[in-house]
Amino acid sequence: MSDSKKILDAWDAYSDEHTDLDGWPYDDHAYGLRASQRDADTAEAFESLRYGARHLLATAETQLGSLPEGAVQSRWIYQLSVLHAALDRLEQLHEQWLETRDSLPATAKPGTTAFDDALAEYHAESWSYLDDWATNGKTLREINAAARKAPSPLAPAPAPAPAADRRTPARK
Repeated sequence: MSDSKKILDAWDAYSDEHTDLDGWPYDDHAYGLRASQRDADTAEAFESLRYGARHLLATAETQLGSLPEGAVQSRWIYQLSVLHAALDRLEQLHEQWLETRDSLPATAKPGTTAFDDALAEYHAESWSYLDDWATNGKTLREINAAARKAPSPLAPAPAPAPAADRRTPARK
C-alpha cells in the first residue's frame, strides 16, 4: 500500500508539471505513456497484497467489531466497503485478463504488441480500483493499531492498586 502511495504521489507530481491549468497534457502521447506506466506500476505494487487482501479485510472487520465505541473512526466502515467493492472488481478484471491472455495467439508473448496492448488495457481498467486501495488501504493499519491498543475482552481486568497505608512512615 505504501508503494502504491509513492506511485500516486509521483504521478501527481508528474501530472502537475506536464499539464496546463485546466488539466490538459502538454504532450498527449508522453502523458499517455506515463499513465500506462503508472497503471502497470500500481498493479505490480498490489500483486503482493492481492492473494491476502480478503484475509486483511476480514481481520480488520473482526478487529473493528471488537473495538470500544470511542476507538472507532466513523470513516472506517465506509472505507472498508470501498476496499471490498474495489477488490470484488479487481478479482473480476483479473479473471477477464486471464481469459483474454489465454485467448491470445500462441505467438503473443510479453514484449509483443498483442500481449502488451491487452495487458495495458487490463491495467488501465484496474487502475481506479487499485487507486481505491492505495487511498483507503491505510485504514487496515489504523484499525489494527487501534485493536492492539484496545483492552482485550479476554484479559482479566487489572486489580485495583492497593491504597497507600498512611500509618507507615516514608522511607528516606
